[in-house]
Amino acid sequence: MSEPVDRDGADRDQVADAVDCDAVDREVVVVGGGPAGCSAAVFLAREGLDVAVFDRGRSSIARCAHLGNYLGFPGGIDVETFYDLLHDHVERAGAALVDDLVEAVETRAADGGDAGTEGFRVTPQEGEPVTARRVVAATRYDGEYLRGLDDDDAMFESHEHGGETHEHFDRGYADPDGTTPVDGLYVASPSEAAQQAITAAGRGARVARRVVTDARVADGWWPAAAEGVDWVRREAERDEEWADRERWVEWFDERHADAPVDADSERFARVREAAVDEALAAYVDADEAEARAAEGRRALAGHLDPAAVVEAHGAETLLDAMDDEAIAAYAEGER
Repeated sequence: MSEPVDRDGADRDQVADAVDCDAVDREVVVVGGGPAGCSAAVFLAREGLDVAVFDRGRSSIARCAHLGNYLGFPGGIDVETFYDLLHDHVERAGAALVDDLVEAVETRAADGGDAGTEGFRVTPQEGEPVTARRVVAATRYDGEYLRGLDDDDAMFESHEHGGETHEHFDRGYADPDGTTPVDGLYVASPSEAAQQAITAAGRGARVARRVVTDARVADGWWPAAAEGVDWVRREAERDEEWADRERWVEWFDERHADAPVDADSERFARVREAAVDEALAAYVDADEAEARAAEGRRALAGHLDPAAVVEAHGAETLLDAMDDEAIAAYAEGER
């Protein structure tokens, strides 16, 4: 796993170089590009993990005519625009979107590798297979692509319908945090608790946080240090005392005085350095906060219908906000 990075301003090439991808093509493959899968991908990519999302537009959200209860959209939002926003967010976070349907996920050992080979081989319908250290299953339509990773009786449940026996993925197979009996496999959906887009997105975020924690532990962090929070805070809210890096070092040493790692070891020092870097990077000054806010508004505005913007703000307000030279050039072109 790469070291924690400035999540909103990271150089993605630098992040990729920092990740050890010799063993696998991707650190995480997310199967499904709906609310759960995209939410998971955003959290993972912002942490610096190399993520690919496989999606062929079959998210169950496509069945909805309109979303009226997703926070942040007071008038509701049409599914097409919402779906575009999800995918835009995934790409801006640094994850790759792959327009393909996953047909099978198997352990690399099952694919002819050594029994100790780490990770999975993900085979899509059309493209080339990719290897991944971890897989997040975030599709509701079925779990057939997971068949064979565990005992079928454990992963699938049967029911009678119309005189025939049918099997479907067991919604209780994964724990609430997405972990499963298969090491490296996480399930973000389906879930009885994730029947709404907003709860599905929340589950995706929860599963992603568990994946991040597990990736850190695999990289030498201990559980108490591995749990993190993805947030950005105003620098003005930080006391002068906490502007000093050494104060954060003292805080870390005090907090992890009972860590299962020798405090004088290279491992402890490496984790402490990364944790302090992450804590300090969470604070931004007023100019940076405003720049990020402006970029967020521009990203959202790019998905809005121009006619709706005019109706909401009024033509005069929009003209006042526009550059006079741009208006003049446009008017000149209309003659």
